[in-house]
Amino acid sequence: MINKGRFMKVLKNTALPILLAGIWISMSEFARNELLFKHYWTSHYDKLGLVFPSGPVNGAVWGLWSILFAIAVYILSKRYSLTETTVLAWFTGFVLMWVVVGNLGLLPDGLLYAAVPLSFLEVFLAAYIIRKFLPAEEYPS
Repeated sequence: MINKGRFMKVLKNTALPILLAGIWISMSEFARNELLFKHYWTSHYDKLGLVFPSGPVNGAVWGLWSILFAIAVYILSKRYSLTETTVLAWFTGFVLMWVVVGNLGLLPDGLLYAAVPLSFLEVFLAAYIIRKFLPAEEYPS
């Protein structure tokens, strides 16, 4: 039998912060890559003879990435301070992705000047959202 109190605690302290952080990450990614910088992406892909992927399936995969990234931020938040979580998550989620995308020649020139601070803000706010839901006894020092 499911313990209703335990179930509600898991929803409030785990599922809700992951969902809210995932929604924030997804909205931030959409705003940055579809509204602010899509012209950088499409122009660069055109030069490579490619079409920038922005269809519904691609959006769904980015939605999945956002939730998975929020789970990673949640796990880090339970172990590290807000600052440490932000730096670790940003490095593993973005810096490593940019190394791969850059290595494939798919990263537009000049994009990182804006993407670095915006992505860092994205991760900080995701970690902050999650941290607001962690019970005091689960806060890392």
